Amino acid sequence: MKVLTITDAEDMIMAIQDEIRRTEEARYDHRLHAMLLVAQGLSCREAGKMLGDAPRTVAYWVNRFENEGFAGLVDGERPGRPRRLTKEQLAAIETALRKDPAEFGLQGLWDGKTLSCFIQDQWDVSLGVRQCQRLFRQLGFRFRKPRPKIAHADPAQQAEYKKTAEISEE
Repeated sequence: MKVLTITDAEDMIMAIQDEIRRTEEARYDHRLHAMLLVAQGLSCREAGKMLGDAPRTVAYWVNRFENEGFAGLVDGERPGRPRRLTKEQLAAIETALRKDPAEFGLQGLWDGKTLSCFIQDQWDVSLGVRQCQRLFRQLGFRFRKPRPKIAHADPAQQAEYKKTAEISEE
């Protein structure tokens, strides 16, 4: 049988490992494969080498599997910083973003800085501009700046250079 190879194997190994770590189900399946290899007689070092994990990590999974069964291979709660905004506040932000910022005493368009001020005024929660920009994407919005106009330019010449020029009937 012909030996098959994967093009750019080093990069693909890293990409596959990232994909495995991406979802809870994939991580669980990955740990199951490690248990299968150990159950078939491989050492934790050999199983770890085959799967791209540290031997100590595989040993940790084996101990959890021995003590807790299949439930020991499931991801537990991961510690992390608590959310600064509640679900109700996020819903209120989503509603507010559909309105003009002037309705809330703010100037300009909705952007990271404006949203940060809005959140600070409404709930006394301080979020940075970059975090507010992420919040736009999280809520399904995207930032669009209006096309700038030159103050004293000829409107006919501006229309001539527009990408989507209007066709006028004469």
